[in-house]
Amino acid sequence: MIRSVVRGFGASLPQRVMTNREIEDKVDTSDEWIVQRTGIRQRYIAGEGETTASLGEGAARAALANAGLTPADIDLIIVATSTPDNTFPATAVNIQNRLGMHHGAAFDLQAVCSGFIFAVTTADAYIRGGLAKRVLVIGAETFSRILDWNDRTTCVLFGDGAGALVLEAQEGAGTTADRGVLTAQLRSDGAHKEKLYVDGGPSTTGTVGHLRMEGREVFKHAVGMITDVIEAAFEATGTTADDLDWLVPHQANRRIIDGSAKKLGIPLEKVVVTVDLHGNTSAASIPLALSVAASDGRIKKGDLVLLEAMGGGFTWGSVLLRW
Repeated sequence: MIRSVVRGFGASLPQRVMTNREIEDKVDTSDEWIVQRTGIRQRYIAGEGETTASLGEGAARAALANAGLTPADIDLIIVATSTPDNTFPATAVNIQNRLGMHHGAAFDLQAVCSGFIFAVTTADAYIRGGLAKRVLVIGAETFSRILDWNDRTTCVLFGDGAGALVLEAQEGAGTTADRGVLTAQLRSDGAHKEKLYVDGGPSTTGTVGHLRMEGREVFKHAVGMITDVIEAAFEATGTTADDLDWLVPHQANRRIIDGSAKKLGIPLEKVVVTVDLHGNTSAASIPLALSVAASDGRIKKGDLVLLEAMGGGFTWGSVLLRW
């Protein structure tokens, strides 16, 4: 059978690092409180001339270089983002043009913090369906531009950045020993909209709006929803937590990450954590974490890697793949 195999990975971050100490000067909070409640110590903030598209382009070029490929080798670009450069055209089309690519197709996908999971799943469907041989999957965000910097409950949490994977069609035997995507589990429930949303939009207010969140409600649902899609991935493939080499979760909150791993019996030494470095970068968080762990040699060819995320909507999902 055809599998969607990771051929390359890459990341791109803004130049500016904002520490918790800087935020102390903006709102009534402290470095100690932020670290204790979230695990975040710093985040990257986009400056003048840095946009979702420019960061996405940087991650795309890094992933292509890592794969030993050029834009000419790519059939499709999917960008997961909730902070596009423009309402339209899609940021993916902008990145396509920046790469000098004038063939194939490009589109955006919006599932907030679960966006990269949804994008990888969509890319896998295109590849397995024979509609594409190589797909550039990008998660890119500039969440700093939809934050209310007077709201201490949200402005401490988020950051900017981009990460990317090149997925390539390769033949597999149809077993869990195959490299590539083995299963994907996606969920959504719009009844939870008011718990995490942006209070603006072209069709409602004619403004971009700001991010609003009921933090305790999100936390209350997060561990259960994450556990649901991870257990579904194990059931679909006949694997268990013991078979995993790495869990790469959405980097939203260290307490959610630790709580989910503990509930599933996954040792913390098998969990990739970058929330302290990047904060919550929404759709960019998983590919950024993958890039860090693959670059430093933790994630190696043949490793069984589980990706999971939960985001506004609510949306949530998992992807189990062999690197």
